[in-house]
Amino acid sequence: MAETGRGVWLKDPDGNEFLDFTAGIAVTTTGHCHPRVVRAIQRQASRLLHMSGTDFYYEPQVRLAEKLAGLAPGKGKKKVFFTNSGAEAVEAAIKLARYHTKREKLIAFFGAFHGRTLGALSLTASKVVQREKFGPLLPGVVHAGYGYCYRCPYNLKYPECNISCVSYLEDTLFKKTVPADEVAAIIVEPIQGEGGYVMPPPGYHEALRELTRRHKILLIVDEIQSGMGRTGKMFAIEHWGVEPDIVTVAKGIASGMPLGAMIARSELADWEPGSHATTFGGNPVACEAALETIHLVESGLMKNAERVGDYLEARLWDLARKFPLIGDVRGVGLMQGIELVRDRSTKEPAVSERNKIIQKAFRRGLLLLGCGESGIRFSPALVVNQKEVDLAMEILERCLKIVS
Repeated sequence: MAETGRGVWLKDPDGNEFLDFTAGIAVTTTGHCHPRVVRAIQRQASRLLHMSGTDFYYEPQVRLAEKLAGLAPGKGKKKVFFTNSGAEAVEAAIKLARYHTKREKLIAFFGAFHGRTLGALSLTASKVVQREKFGPLLPGVVHAGYGYCYRCPYNLKYPECNISCVSYLEDTLFKKTVPADEVAAIIVEPIQGEGGYVMPPPGYHEALRELTRRHKILLIVDEIQSGMGRTGKMFAIEHWGVEPDIVTVAKGIASGMPLGAMIARSELADWEPGSHATTFGGNPVACEAALETIHLVESGLMKNAERVGDYLEARLWDLARKFPLIGDVRGVGLMQGIELVRDRSTKEPAVSERNKIIQKAFRRGLLLLGCGESGIRFSPALVVNQKEVDLAMEILERCLKIVS
């Protein structure tokens, strides 16, 4: 039970301290209770707590919309729709894509996580437990294999594969089951989060963008877990130089306050007033927290994510050389993951071993989360330093020794 938090440290009611390498599932971008974020929240809370996100406007909301529109990748003007969460941002993106294109179908990827509301859940394909007993889900959703080179869905090798995970859409789906001119959008995570912190190969996102343009399909990029400076850039898709049509953000946008947003090219947001709305989205207190979060990210935390993230990745590779249980290390910035296997040649997932390591780390004061079938994610707040990384790696090494 968490009671208080500062930076990357949490304390329970008994006074036990924990080094938090989860950041509340990549939410507390600036660390727990960053004093500048807390002051921004307190100032706004004393002025205005709420005034309907779509019927009336207020300064923090307008300033944040302008800021996000300027930060989002891609040329031209953007429009921002505020929500309370990532799932709501995805729901808005689904509705806008269908409304604008007048097409029904959507393509997502195996391993994807886009939320648990009905529309977002229809796109999610991370774990069957998230979907079972909730059907029927949204019609018109088709899934394809992601660019997961460590476990290629098509049993090929990069670069000889010529990124077949993208050409499959053209050569198989569009020819046999899904007419391209009925597809409203393809939604993709730049780096899969719940699916295992999976980094696609070079050229993957560029090929996907080219395919969507060729067929006039919208590209929705889900930056809910990967955005807000976590990878060393404001948005992870910037590592590939790709310009999406719609971006969804949430989680780390407001350092723990509930807030999400859909950012779309202005010409796409052509729906009539009343077509979509929200009561609490863009709450003024959450907007002020987001403005201060973005300021801190731009003022040094994004650079810290890049620098300390490189150090964390190097330390994880050091452990991989010592422990065959680690089959793969992948990620960028402070979005790093390892995949555990019982045998590096067969790549049999080490599921129970992963679960034991997470529990043993917890008992030694390190908070970690799983991802994928047998992965562990490392997503500390962007304020983390090298000494804290060293401590986390020392604890992890002890746990690996015991479980191995």
